[in-house]
Amino acid sequence: MLLDSTDVIYNGLKNAGINFIVSVPCANLKKLLNLIDDDDDIKHVPVTREEEGFGICAGAYMGGMKPAILMQNSGVGNSVNVLASLNKLYNFPILMIISHRGTFGEGVYGQIPMSKATTKVLDSLDIIYHKVDNPNDAEEIVEKAWNLSKISEEPIALLFDINYWKRSVNDEKI
Repeated sequence: MLLDSTDVIYNGLKNAGINFIVSVPCANLKKLLNLIDDDDDIKHVPVTREEEGFGICAGAYMGGMKPAILMQNSGVGNSVNVLASLNKLYNFPILMIISHRGTFGEGVYGQIPMSKATTKVLDSLDIIYHKVDNPNDAEEIVEKAWNLSKISEEPIALLFDINYWKRSVNDEKI
């Protein structure tokens, strides 16, 4: 069976033991959200705003859960305050799976300005991030990112650009 770029993210979340996911919809995350919804071992809470999701994940972590948030990079801009004054200040680990819109190959012009700002915002908040380009590495990267988040007790972001979602495992084309 040929795995696609979404399948390996899902497998990485499962291998990491992530059992609580908050999400804000994005077209690139649609299949991943469906896989999560069908998984009885993962509690999924859809939200309308990312900063709300970060607060919910902090509470879930205090309740013994292993949280992640699935979001579009535009939500990074919406979440600066909660990331700085809750997650970073009080050492809440959370894995951020980010659909990085506005990168090379993007078809929606309005996504480009926040794309340019995304890594700068993460840098300014001193949040470690990794750009995941190759689905062949994604499963392991997701698992390692959660482990780093747990050990460092802070948010870790994984950025998946527009071209990532178009690839399959063992597909060498970009």
